[in-house]
Amino acid sequence: MEKYDFINAPDRRGVDSVKWDVKPGELPMSLADMDFKTAPEIIAAMQEKVELGAFGYEWPGDDYFKAVADWYEQEHNHRPQREWMIFTTGVVPALSSIVRHVSQIGDNVLVQEPVYNIFYNSIENNGRHVLANDLLFDGESYAIDWADLEQKLAQPLTTLMIFCNPHNPIGKVWTRQEVQRVADLCQQYHVVLVSDEIHGDLVRSGEDYTPAFTVTGAAQDKVISLVSPSKTFNVAALHAATVIVPRENIRNIVNRGLNSEELAEPNLLAIPGTIAAYERGHDWRQALLAQLNANFAFARNLINENLPEVKVIAGTATYLMWLDVHQIERDAQKLAEFLRAQTGLLVSPGSIYRGNGHDFIRMNLACPLKMVDDGLQRLQEGIAQYQK
Repeated sequence: MEKYDFINAPDRRGVDSVKWDVKPGELPMSLADMDFKTAPEIIAAMQEKVELGAFGYEWPGDDYFKAVADWYEQEHNHRPQREWMIFTTGVVPALSSIVRHVSQIGDNVLVQEPVYNIFYNSIENNGRHVLANDLLFDGESYAIDWADLEQKLAQPLTTLMIFCNPHNPIGKVWTRQEVQRVADLCQQYHVVLVSDEIHGDLVRSGEDYTPAFTVTGAAQDKVISLVSPSKTFNVAALHAATVIVPRENIRNIVNRGLNSEELAEPNLLAIPGTIAAYERGHDWRQALLAQLNANFAFARNLINENLPEVKVIAGTATYLMWLDVHQIERDAQKLAEFLRAQTGLLVSPGSIYRGNGHDFIRMNLACPLKMVDDGLQRLQEGIAQYQK
């Protein structure tokens, strides 16, 4: 018997799930949370906490920060120092707080489009401008436009860059050299680099991701890494993340912001859940990555055979598949609405990520294989109807 179950998904209809708040018969493969049951080691730690029966105020201690550091040392070969780390209730709340405290109203915040859509909310809702360094796409893969990046970082109003590392939605793992070069450029032009590393544990093959806090030289003065077990272990509602800031001056600014906005206090399960994930979740993660690789291989084969006009753009990270549908429709929003109406399949239209995203849809494959199969059958059927 397999140690972990990636075949049966808990039924999340009617239990306050955002993803599964859908009509009967609909299949949501849009929102980035998983349909697998989380690691039993985490569930056991949470149950033990609940059985205690007393839920007063809490504060993360050395055991929490040791668990984070142990995980990054064991899984990614880099150990953050204890004083670099700050607990926060989430990567996005921390990101929005950093935008408010590190930049000024009216400043430019640089992003690399197409990119995770919530970045735009964090920037624009706080009165800053989005400055796009669009990724170059050659029909097969994406790359950084270095000349454009340097020119935009050099603009006097550019004070912050939000780096998606690994990159969502394209699933790309930036190399160590690329991460260092981005950080060096930010340092050169006095721009703070905040790196969203929420998908860092989900590198399915090839070279591992490079946490921003591991860059060398003067570039370390300007970097912030945001990490969390939420995507890795399907514990988004735990509201637990860690901000890693090597340099004291920026760390103090970030820390003051998080505390003044009440974003640094854990809920009753955040500490035991995170410690269990990071100290006892290694085997589960390996089993998850094996299942994701099987799901991706299955999806790729099926799409290549049955949907030749759809192209899989192969990233090596995340559980999100980025599909080029420009031969069918240049307005992904329109296609996504049609797919939902006709087949009940929910995918993310790439247009929400801006850049060239209007040519793409994003599909979440973090679910049992039979659900992946169901989603792909619906996609095939929907595209056949759309082309009529």
